Amino acid sequence: MKPEENKFADVPLRVKTWIYIILVFALGISHPLAMKIFVSWISFQCFFEFLRMFKVNINKIISSIFVGVSQFFLLFFLNIENYFLYSLALSIIILLSFLLLKSSGKQLSGIVIGLIVCLFAFPHLAFIRENISGIYAIIFIVVVTELNDVFQYLMGKFFGKHKIVPKISPNKTLEGFLGGVFLTIILSNILGFFLLNSNILTNTILGFILGISGFFGDVFMSFLKRKNNIKDTGNLLPGHGGLLDRMDSLIFNAPIFFWILPFLLKM
Repeated sequence: MKPEENKFADVPLRVKTWIYIILVFALGISHPLAMKIFVSWISFQCFFEFLRMFKVNINKIISSIFVGVSQFFLLFFLNIENYFLYSLALSIIILLSFLLLKSSGKQLSGIVIGLIVCLFAFPHLAFIRENISGIYAIIFIVVVTELNDVFQYLMGKFFGKHKIVPKISPNKTLEGFLGGVFLTIILSNILGFFLLNSNILTNTILGFILGISGFFGDVFMSFLKRKNNIKDTGNLLPGHGGLLDRMDSLIFNAPIFFWILPFLLKM
């Protein structure tokens, strides 16, 4: 079978995995406490994948557990302002511990990036769940972000001809990017009307921004993987790779959505 005839061969496996992802997501957002546990588990798993990606083999599991458990207690006991302050202190402690273990400069850079993503970016999902329109907002941001990935993937498969970042992610195309953003704007208007009770202008701006920033989150992670000569960050999700491979578009989208939504809702 020719490659172009087999380009959808992985779709059934990806769809099957999506069913499990949706079930876990539904359970994770079902209650504020469940959301804290869910986000803490995400940070544990993703920090572990960061350490593996940058070949940090000393205290990999222990450090990841420490990040996840510490994050849960910070989310549970602290408000958002104090959370960031204590997370910064926690990050410094973790970084110093790896310095004492004589980690290389490249490993330390990976640890820093992992701490920023896991302790400062992903926790915005919990903040969204508790502070902005509750469960409806978290459904909106996750569904829009993940389907933006799907839209760009499928549009690229069907219509992709012009490589957009060939040295970082050869499979990404200009057609996939533009088509994905366009469909994300439409989806944002549909979901925004039902979930956020927001107007067309707000929904369009959200779709446009999240479509673009989600793409750059994906490209950012692709850049890190290429620098470390790996295809996937793990094998937790068959057809997708690691959890970090599935969460990469939320690295920028979650914080951006949390901070801009209150302003857009006032429009």
